[in-house]
Amino acid sequence: MRFLLRIVIVATLGIIILVTWRLLWTPGDDLAPKAEEDFTLTLDTFLHVQQLRKKSLRAFCSQSGKATMLQTSREERAHLLSRVRVSTKLNFLYCQVPATGVEGWQQLLEELEEKENGTLPAPLPYTQQHTLQTELSKLNLSTIEAVIGSYTKVLFVRDPFQRLVAAYLQSTHSSSSFSSFVQEALDMGLQKAGTAWKPLVSLCLPCLIQYDYVLMFGFLRQELGHLLQRTRLKANTHLPELTDQHVLWTYSWLSKKLLSELSLQQKQQLAHFYRWDLSAFPFSRSLLSDHLGTPESW
Repeated sequence: MRFLLRIVIVATLGIIILVTWRLLWTPGDDLAPKAEEDFTLTLDTFLHVQQLRKKSLRAFCSQSGKATMLQTSREERAHLLSRVRVSTKLNFLYCQVPATGVEGWQQLLEELEEKENGTLPAPLPYTQQHTLQTELSKLNLSTIEAVIGSYTKVLFVRDPFQRLVAAYLQSTHSSSSFSSFVQEALDMGLQKAGTAWKPLVSLCLPCLIQYDYVLMFGFLRQELGHLLQRTRLKANTHLPELTDQHVLWTYSWLSKKLLSELSLQQKQQLAHFYRWDLSAFPFSRSLLSDHLGTPESW
């Protein structure tokens, strides 16, 4: 019965997203960011917000115990950088995490990479063969260091609880209830956690890779527009059809409903599991924030 309820929730969510997208999204002809229904992000505000997000990250990284150095072993680097992707043709580096809006970004990069005139002058201090998007860990150590030091680095972030909800809705897991799904995820722990819900700090290493832009789910269309305007990409590039703002509206009530199914202990354990994400990024409205302990208890 609970499994049937989950199917109904997923179907309803899809219908709502489709309807709101058709009602509110208007195709654009250029890179100018399209305003959401009642909010327009100016370039000055975008740049100010970026400074605040990076300041928050620097404060987080100043704490002890964060990964700040590359591993010399290829096997260790492959594990550490497993979610970091790079486009040597467009000089971009980004972290690939599901349900953060990165899918639209990947689609955009793929389209740009296919254009002959999309190649940018390489900032690396030697000649290299341009390739399409690949894993950063597949490059040698000196190239990885050069890429991290010179490429435009982009990080997509989303409230960790909403990422967990997305993982639950898209899961083919045996769990029939959200509470069971959460408990199984908690029992796996950090080391065995699935990519769909593993903390962003563990996947994207923002203390090792100092990202130039931190883009927040819910404002992606406007933020991507400003980002691309500040790069040397063609001004007539079309943005992908992003619907993250409308998805966010729907998840606000769905997340509250699913949170109510959890025990107090589960809420506290989830807050502890995502404590670094909640500290590193400005998720001021996260439903888990009220259950987060003090730093001394971490």
